[in-house]
Amino acid sequence: MKTFVVLAVSIVLVSILFCPMAMAVPSIMPADLQIVQPDPSLPKELSAFFGKWEGLDPRVEWFLIVEKIDEEKASLYWYRRGPAGDYGATPGWLGRVKGNVDKERGKYKIWYFSTGYGNTVLTLKGEYLHSSSSAGTLRLRRVP
Repeated sequence: MKTFVVLAVSIVLVSILFCPMAMAVPSIMPADLQIVQPDPSLPKELSAFFGKWEGLDPRVEWFLIVEKIDEEKASLYWYRRGPAGDYGATPGWLGRVKGNVDKERGKYKIWYFSTGYGNTVLTLKGEYLHSSSSAGTLRLRRVP
């Protein structure tokens, strides 16, 4: 009985310790990833888009890397992990998207068009990056 209790407690502790890692950015990065730090002269509100982001919808984990950004355009890399067939894509790196940077009512946004999703708009709201498209909305948080 004592062995069973120790084993059960160990399983619970290991689950708690490793659960946060389930949403970690994939360890295998695409070979053509080109992360370029934003120019220091770029407005802070715009350079805040730069970096790695993660989010979860009901069935799929999404990862976004804003690998390069300037006042006119952004280079984005999307990754998904979840059941195959959702959103018409298999798990893994979906590839690079070229986005356009706009400023509307004093707020920056990145937008791009993709087949299946139509226009997608990325905006910053507090510490979160929001993605809105015809498929719905997704809230992403920054990861190291």
